[in-house]
Amino acid sequence: MSKIIEAQEKFGELIRSEFDRIDRMKKDNEITDYSKIEKIVVGVLPGDGIGPIIMEQALRVLRSLMEPEIECGKVEIRIIEGMTIENRAAKLQSLPDEVFEEVKKCNVILKGPMVTPRASDPWPNLVSANSLLRRGLELFAAVRPIKIPDKNIDWTFFRENIEGEYIWGNKGIQVNEDLAVDFKVQTKQGSERIARAAFDYARKNGKKNITIVTKANIVKLADGNFIKAVRKVGEEYPEIEIQERLVDAMCAKMLDPEFNKGIEVIVLPNLYGDIVTDVAAEHQGGLGTASSSNLGNQYAMFEAIHGTAPFLIEHNRGEYADPCSLIRAVGMMMAHIGYKDRKWILDQALDICTITERKVVLTTFREDASAKEFTDYLLETMDRLK
Repeated sequence: MSKIIEAQEKFGELIRSEFDRIDRMKKDNEITDYSKIEKIVVGVLPGDGIGPIIMEQALRVLRSLMEPEIECGKVEIRIIEGMTIENRAAKLQSLPDEVFEEVKKCNVILKGPMVTPRASDPWPNLVSANSLLRRGLELFAAVRPIKIPDKNIDWTFFRENIEGEYIWGNKGIQVNEDLAVDFKVQTKQGSERIARAAFDYARKNGKKNITIVTKANIVKLADGNFIKAVRKVGEEYPEIEIQERLVDAMCAKMLDPEFNKGIEVIVLPNLYGDIVTDVAAEHQGGLGTASSSNLGNQYAMFEAIHGTAPFLIEHNRGEYADPCSLIRAVGMMMAHIGYKDRKWILDQALDICTITERKVVLTTFREDASAKEFTDYLLETMDRLK
């Protein structure tokens, strides 16, 4: 009985913390207007493993495309130290306090992949730094574009970024040695704001379909309420059709033209979004090809969606990692702060370098191009388009 009471008390504390968070969401109405900022500060977190290697190449692209703004002081690139796994492990903090203070002084963040320790790793069992950054900056929308031209796929995923199974990911209850309980959290406010972000994007970009992906046939309350919240927001966008898919079917049949007919913008709860966007990225050409923006009302963070590639580092092939994911994140960031014209140049150059010309090939093997050699080719291609 004491174990049950203990578990009940812990659950009660978690519920109370959610009521406080809901109150904060209700007050989070101020939206950053980048056109009115005198100097936009881009904070750079290089990351672990291949992170610093591909970040070096991504920054070459950013500096090339934003050279006039950087020279006149309109844009500042600020490297933030202290987020290596070695430093985080030494401090026993996934997101050291002094690092987070520096992050909050920036307007947008460009982030490389970071180690989240697993049980078999030689590091303390730290929680995900990615999750802490997203929650700390209230980055509720993970936006991931996926294009597979030969399959007629041009999708944009809006993954709810804070709630779901992840928000209490390290706060489950070990009732006794036989019973462990983890949780899934859904709030009306959290679901409605990711829905509104998706519908606003659809309307601004001429999209006519929103597809909701859940497992609502089994997860009746959290997923069912997520669908209700999306459909409620959808009433404000009568020109946009709403349809539903189950997450297991979405993973299994996303390339089936009958199944994916009409899909344009996809909105999902957190865990499903993590899984489905990774599957879609693999179909696109691998996780190394995909990027993600994490958007909130005040801050935004742009990153690759893959990990630190320890295999490449262990085999001294880190210099041959594909930097395209982080380079694409640079493009998303430039568009977000008001420079869509620069993103257009980058997108055209990437298409030439990876599809139409493909004079330099990346495979992560030494006999093919290094990250630097590919970026040299990309920069030369961009110069032809400017």
